[in-house]
Amino acid sequence: MVNIVTIPNLQVARDVLNNIPDPDIPVISIVELGIVRDVEIKENKLVVSITPTYSGCPAMYFFKEEIPNKLHEAGFPDVEVKVTLSPAWTTDWLNDQTKEKLRTHGIAPPTGNAMEHLAKKKVSCPRCGSSHTALRSQFGSTPCKALWFCDDCSQPFEYFKCY
Repeated sequence: MVNIVTIPNLQVARDVLNNIPDPDIPVISIVELGIVRDVEIKENKLVVSITPTYSGCPAMYFFKEEIPNKLHEAGFPDVEVKVTLSPAWTTDWLNDQTKEKLRTHGIAPPTGNAMEHLAKKKVSCPRCGSSHTALRSQFGSTPCKALWFCDDCSQPFEYFKCY
């Protein structure tokens, strides 16, 4: 039987979300993965903001269905899932407990700070050759590319990551 929640309770909603496993790594939840960015109430509607782990992530279809389904089951009648692309998701959002769960599951967790690593790189603009460039997003059109911007020619470009 569905429990009807008359006044949305954010902690209950967060608990529900923390029990939704990632479809690719079921030992961690979508909250632990860092894709749940915000949970708020707007005009008596529960709004859950999520960020994909990379552009074109096929699990986004799962998230857009599973999040409202689980929250409806918990008694939240009006749920909206909002996709937020900026700032881009990063492994820097994984805490130590989540990294340990990954390790225990047989997945080598990320080490170091991804954004600092990419930001320290010197990447020349493929259009004008300038080295006055800056990282804009850790992910480009695919997970293997990062989005950079050239300060001299004012053009965005993708960098093919070497790791």
